[in-house]
Amino acid sequence: MSRTRWRLGLGATALLVASGLIPAPAQAEDVTDYAITVDPSARGAKIDDTMYGVFFEDINRAADGGLYAELVQNRSFEYSADDNGSYTPLTSWTVAGTARVVNDAGRLNARNRNYLSLGAGSSVTNAGYNTGVHVEAGKKYDFSVWARADAGTALTVSLQDADGPLAAAGQVAVTESGWARYKLTLTVGRTSSAGRLTVASSAAAALDMVSLFPRDTYRGEPNGLRKDLAEKIAALHPGFVRFPGGCLVNTGSMEDYSEASGFQRKRSYQWKDTIGPVEERATNANFWGYNQSYGLGYYEYFRLSEDIGAMPLPVVPALVTGCGQNKAVVDEALLKRHIQDTLDLIEFANGPASSRWGKVRAKMGHPKPFRLTHIEVGNEENLPHEFFARFKEFRAAIAAKYPDIQVISNSGPDDSGTTFDTAWQLNKDAKVDMVDEHYYNSPQWFLQNNDRYDSYDRTGPKVFLGEYASQGNTFKNALTEAAFMTGLERNADVVELASYAPLFANEDYVQWRPDLIWFNNHASWTSANYEVQKLFMNNVGDRVVPSTATGTPSLLAPITGAVGLSTWATTAAYDDVQVTDADGRALLTDDFSSGAAQWAHTGGGSWSVQDGQYVQTDVNAENTMVSAGDPSWHDYDLKVKATKKAGKEGFLVAFGVKDTGNYYWWNIGGWNNTQTAVEQAVDGGKSTLISKAGSVETGRAYDIDVKVRGRHVTLYLDGQEWGSFTDDKPAEPFRQVVTRDQKTGDLIVKVVNAQNAAARTAVDLGGAKVASRARVTTLAAAQDAVNSETSTTVAPVTSTFDGVAGKFSYTFPANSVTFLRIRQK
Repeated sequence: MSRTRWRLGLGATALLVASGLIPAPAQAEDVTDYAITVDPSARGAKIDDTMYGVFFEDINRAADGGLYAELVQNRSFEYSADDNGSYTPLTSWTVAGTARVVNDAGRLNARNRNYLSLGAGSSVTNAGYNTGVHVEAGKKYDFSVWARADAGTALTVSLQDADGPLAAAGQVAVTESGWARYKLTLTVGRTSSAGRLTVASSAAAALDMVSLFPRDTYRGEPNGLRKDLAEKIAALHPGFVRFPGGCLVNTGSMEDYSEASGFQRKRSYQWKDTIGPVEERATNANFWGYNQSYGLGYYEYFRLSEDIGAMPLPVVPALVTGCGQNKAVVDEALLKRHIQDTLDLIEFANGPASSRWGKVRAKMGHPKPFRLTHIEVGNEENLPHEFFARFKEFRAAIAAKYPDIQVISNSGPDDSGTTFDTAWQLNKDAKVDMVDEHYYNSPQWFLQNNDRYDSYDRTGPKVFLGEYASQGNTFKNALTEAAFMTGLERNADVVELASYAPLFANEDYVQWRPDLIWFNNHASWTSANYEVQKLFMNNVGDRVVPSTATGTPSLLAPITGAVGLSTWATTAAYDDVQVTDADGRALLTDDFSSGAAQWAHTGGGSWSVQDGQYVQTDVNAENTMVSAGDPSWHDYDLKVKATKKAGKEGFLVAFGVKDTGNYYWWNIGGWNNTQTAVEQAVDGGKSTLISKAGSVETGRAYDIDVKVRGRHVTLYLDGQEWGSFTDDKPAEPFRQVVTRDQKTGDLIVKVVNAQNAAARTAVDLGGAKVASRARVTTLAAAQDAVNSETSTTVAPVTSTFDGVAGKFSYTFPANSVTFLRIRQK
């Protein structure tokens, strides 16, 4: 093998040393040599136009206060403690004079329960989202309100900030004796992101659905979408839009919103609640801790998909809750109702305007069908048998009435483990069309698992990678995702659909990180991850051209590191810690009879020695790590006794501890005391290496034994072997794939170089006759680069390269994603 094949660049070395896969060299170079060989005569996998898409879930205020352009928060006075413990019906409103929220028979309609009773000469002012109502000079904003008052009552509408009026105040006169909708337009004189909307009444009045919409929405549509956010979705040219969730779909009550059910306010997302006139859409608590008005509902999702040329892909509940709730609903009548709702959804999307639900769609403004072809039942269910029993009933009913609709199942919330394996076997046995996989893992995991789908059964169910991300918005995260995506494309005959998740985050209302697009009330910006997704989505190609590449060689070193103890939302006691080397010599012995001086506290929580045990006493603290020993330790046994005192989970025993962001831990009784797993943290991002169902009993002492030998680890619980793993996959920083664009005839050579060294590469196009000039698009930045509202550090740069031939050399920059579009003659 040539000498250049074994040269390690600085970036490759840094990545592999960080993961413990190679020892640190005495000296490193800044260039690594590679070779790519393409076989244009071979026929690779076909890539569908729909391969890459987006996943929209109302998380991080993605809908209200986000993509949905409504500027008034809590416009219908429906906020409730069911949504968030801090909410009242007047959240985001201030009152001058007298006003109260009423829930009685005088309401606007049965599904809109609350309204505001405003006293004569009184007013209410809305604070909007983030810093306030954002308006721009010279633009028009449409105000509307449903009101009931004596004829002749005047409503005065004003828009102002701390510096004064933003628009000339307007007046509407109440003319009807009952509820009626009144409108006016405000033209803004100056730009502000701190506006306040005020409605004052000359006489006593009832108000509901107080609304202010920018006239300038996406495609100018009423009840429309915020323009800059929708345009960023459209710029991706996604092949599909998965909606509306996510945990919104399979959590909460499966009952409807009616008097019979007690007007459930914590319901799963049910599509019929979200269509029709906005004032008749039943509000709901959002799983992520706020309210969802459903102004952005199924009709709007379908319209968005159509507008951007994407396939709509709705997800419906399967009556098995997930996302930590993990309960199977046993109610045959309710199951039949949800199955019928799903059939009705298909009719709403595809039925003629003369059908019952097609007529509803037509009345909303879209007589033509939406051409729905795929539907997903369920999301991340952690009870695979219970889920699949219900899934089969949905699938059978859909197949009987709509045989052309493809019904998608799922494999639970993780990339491996007992639930994943069980779910996949059930799906294979039932010959399911497609299975949705979800995982959020460390950047290292994505570098290590480029080959994940190489070994999947080509004749089994196809894969929908519905949610994935590498736990960060730095360019390093984006690079590792790009490296993984080359493996998705190479396996396009198995992976038919893929979408990063989540899509949106309002910077002031964040429940989940990372996210693809960030925004506030006046600006939006794309993440480094978005730029990678956009580059791949806009350069997919139609078919894979088989190719191979040399890798970055590594010399495997043993797992090294100190040991640690931790808890997560739990109090626990530890005792009799022993660490011995492979020959049985003691490295650490501590029964805590003399305190805990050997341990360094690097996490949260509160640790103290009590009754000869080391105890963490804060039941709410997460990741309370204490560590002891030498980071250079290897090939050792760790033994400890652990007892859960109280709380939601079990205990965490760490090994291979290098620092606060790099370690392994055995998470015994994690995930609300339902699973036991080994997780690896690399630079703070965790991924699961092995997982099984399991729980911990409170008050019982457990004997824990971890044996580390080289890169192999065996784990024992109460003297019985629980499991083992070998962590020996290299985190390969150099990845590539080649595709062909049938329309242009281009070969698209896609190369990811996720290291701090340039990749000097010999490219052999296998005899293909090509033009000498290639169009080049490059994303390159420091690994820690992050885009923000004020700085776009990671952005594509286009150029040309004139040195293309059947065989040529190209140096791919350090920390880069590069696409070469090469025209075939």
